[in-house]
Amino acid sequence: MTTEHDKAAIEFVLHTAREEDVKFIRLWFADILGNMKGIAITVEELEDALTRGVTFDGSSIQGFARDTEWDMVLLPDPTTFRILPWRPRQNAVARMFCDILTPQHTPFEGDPRNVLRRCVEEANQLGLQFYVSSDLEFFYFKSPEDPTPLDGAGYFDQTPGDVATELRRETVLNLGDMGIPVKYSHHEAAPSQHEVDLQHTDALTMADNVMTARLVIKEVALSHGLYATFMPKPISSLNGSGMHVNMSLFKGNTNAFYDENDPLKFSLLARQFLAGLLSHAPEISIVTNQWINSYKRLVAGYEAPVYTSWASGNSSDLVRIPSFKPGREDSVRLEYRAPDPACNPYLAFAALLTAGLAGIRNEYDVPPPVEGNVFEMTDEQRKDKGIKTLPGSLFEAIKMAEDSDILRLALGDRVVDTLLTNKRIEWERYRSQVTDYEIKEYLPLL
Repeated sequence: MTTEHDKAAIEFVLHTAREEDVKFIRLWFADILGNMKGIAITVEELEDALTRGVTFDGSSIQGFARDTEWDMVLLPDPTTFRILPWRPRQNAVARMFCDILTPQHTPFEGDPRNVLRRCVEEANQLGLQFYVSSDLEFFYFKSPEDPTPLDGAGYFDQTPGDVATELRRETVLNLGDMGIPVKYSHHEAAPSQHEVDLQHTDALTMADNVMTARLVIKEVALSHGLYATFMPKPISSLNGSGMHVNMSLFKGNTNAFYDENDPLKFSLLARQFLAGLLSHAPEISIVTNQWINSYKRLVAGYEAPVYTSWASGNSSDLVRIPSFKPGREDSVRLEYRAPDPACNPYLAFAALLTAGLAGIRNEYDVPPPVEGNVFEMTDEQRKDKGIKTLPGSLFEAIKMAEDSDILRLALGDRVVDTLLTNKRIEWERYRSQVTDYEIKEYLPLL
């Protein structure tokens, strides 16, 4: 049933479309793997789409596991109506994210956006609001076929004449025009690697913003004849690209992670949330790091986490607690460093929230922070400290996910089963390939 609030939002969209000469509207949604999907309608169909939805082939959200066609309904979320600033202003193009419904207009349990909304609502029932910010790392290359770095710069370098500076500027301006504030943008550690940090907001909005930012970054690069990639590890000898996720829980306007009496200003609730993340990190890696290539990034020596450790400053631990800024109680948060920017943000945020809430509900004990370098410890030392190892390959991640109750609690049986089917297909395709490494390593010898 349409509420007065919904009616007002729909009327705002219709009015804005008329005033801004919008001709086309792209209806966006995510498939199970986090790929952007969409249907374009004309403005003449907009009101009907907002009230009745648009029928589409639901098998398109199945990823590699697509089978027979079946009807589903896209219902646009009017609060996500934005005009695409890189398109012409005459006969303009707008977009809206959509919820996926069954033909009976009930939420579809296989919709990634619905999965995250359900998890967020469960936190709300505990009186908690889940806030997230995301730092997207990526590379600019000449083309997908030519992954040659465009520069030799490093972390925070500002190189005169660097084309990427202009690309980042355009990206930030475009995102700002779409109501997505950017906190920072800068050159990252590896040559031709860059980062855009999105300002924190509620988890569902942040997932929409990540989807939008990935598309905007690619669109801006293409407009300059270049290619942007979120592949986690495109060059084996360089740092990979992560998507560090900063998280906090609020009770109303109060940061539930803040405790003025704690040395780190980190509350008991925050520590229990952290313990939930550490405990369940290996089994939820299938959603935070879902690709074959994701596990080429999670190796020692490239500032990426390998173990379930936490610290207040080290950038190689799985969880980092940023330094407290006096007078900024709202800024107390934790940074989860495993995810990469090629994940499905809806599923990743849902799994992280559910793992953290499990720590709160069950009052998990958090281990002490790591002092020193976790990579220099022996296996026995890490075991004594309760530090686990993240999966070393997609195959290991699949096996850990198969028996995960937390993953099924977060995503639901349908999404977990579909995701695992996709990942098994991906692994079998990869396993049967003869790689360049094998040709170079073995052909001259065998």
